[in-house]
Amino acid sequence: MYGAILGDIIGSRFEFDAPGWTKHFELLAKDCTWTDDTVMTVAVAEALMDAGEDAAVEEIESACIRSMQKWGRKYPDAGYGSRFIGWLRSDCPKPYGSYGNGSAMRVSAVGWLYETLERTREVARATAKVSHDHPEGIKGAECTAAAVYLSAMGSSKDEILDYVTREFGYDLSESLEEMRERHCHLESCMDALPKALRSFFDGTSYVDVIRNAVSLGGDTDTIAAIAGAIAEAYFGIPEYLLVECRDRIPGDMRQVLRRFDEALYPYR
Repeated sequence: MYGAILGDIIGSRFEFDAPGWTKHFELLAKDCTWTDDTVMTVAVAEALMDAGEDAAVEEIESACIRSMQKWGRKYPDAGYGSRFIGWLRSDCPKPYGSYGNGSAMRVSAVGWLYETLERTREVARATAKVSHDHPEGIKGAECTAAAVYLSAMGSSKDEILDYVTREFGYDLSESLEEMRERHCHLESCMDALPKALRSFFDGTSYVDVIRNAVSLGGDTDTIAAIAGAIAEAYFGIPEYLLVECRDRIPGDMRQVLRRFDEALYPYR
């Protein structure tokens, strides 16, 4: 969860404008800030903790809707897509067939909170389906949560790669350099997941993974949020970055992070 939020913050200042397709940039400048990715990550985490570990799928979906609308309305100018804004404002929100990468950028807490991979994927589906019910939107959320879970459980990169390619079918044959050369700004799971996964698999540390993701340009905050979520679980995060994360978000979000840490202790 910290990994996703930090990825969002670090990538935020480069969105829509690639940083020269380079990994060499100031990691946390003054103008780095949280966006809708952070707001919805916090919202989903709170919903899952409110619902409880053994909640039925319907209860999880209802909790996600309540929490996402609450946080989205509290922070209405965080950079949501136009259709999602309508969903946040609706008195009767319904899924709208989206395959946008929003389902994947908000799901990181799922990978930490459940005992089995099967339950992790079931809950990830539930968090996606409330808005992003297109098969690709659901797949992006499941894949991200599964990769976080496997990383947190100590799986090797080869094991994670084998699982995500076998189960979700993403083509990861393209190199980071090839991805940089075809620079574009797309906000779909089909574009974001291969980029985030390749950034992770080629990375040597949490920071290196984030630099990989941001160097691709385009939707940098979300690609870095997804890659960062997986990288946190695999590599961990330096303490100074955890401090930066807490310092750069509002107090109400810090309270959710604190509650999340307490829920994981002593397993984290």
